[in-house]
Amino acid sequence: MTPFLLPELREETVVLCPGATLLRGFALAQSDDLVAILPNLTAQSPFRQMVTKGGHLMSVAMTNCGALGWVSDRKGYRYAACDPAHGRPWPALPDLFRDLAQGAANDAGFPGFSPDVCLINRYEPGTRLALHQDRDERDFTAPIVSVSLGAPAIFLFGGRERSEKPRRLKLFHGDVVVWGGQARLNFHGILPLKPDQSTILGPQRINLTFRKAG
Repeated sequence: MTPFLLPELREETVVLCPGATLLRGFALAQSDDLVAILPNLTAQSPFRQMVTKGGHLMSVAMTNCGALGWVSDRKGYRYAACDPAHGRPWPALPDLFRDLAQGAANDAGFPGFSPDVCLINRYEPGTRLALHQDRDERDFTAPIVSVSLGAPAIFLFGGRERSEKPRRLKLFHGDVVVWGGQARLNFHGILPLKPDQSTILGPQRINLTFRKAG
């Protein structure tokens, strides 16, 4: 599959801090099926670079599936039941996606997770995601489940304050990070994706982020 997933990194659990866990290789066995589903989802709601409320074009291309989808424009950040690009509902959340997210959340100590949105991010060489908090949901009792596919990337995981120096973690194809509880509002981001990383998805990285928004 990908030469960047080293044998010693498979099926390893790393506690980042209370409430945050890295599950190395958790999605690896299902990764081919996860990747195979993506074209159907993105055909219904294609990737696009959204605009921030400050008017800046986001580096990462995004789309969603599920009952709700995260959107950004000059009106601000929010969840919407329909894709603003065409006014139709987002693609349904595939059972495989939901089962994976629930299994990862359970293993990380968050049983009963019921995601209603999956934000799908596409990173190409040079794209990044600045440090931020996921705080557009109605409440913060449910965790965030983040699945990495394709090219490896450096994940930044900080604390509750932006000023806290973030930890740097290299994420590989099939890795899953889960954070909730007292870590639910920790700052996190992705450093610019390096070029010349040939994987099952070519030089790009796909990130599936599962949330309970409604």
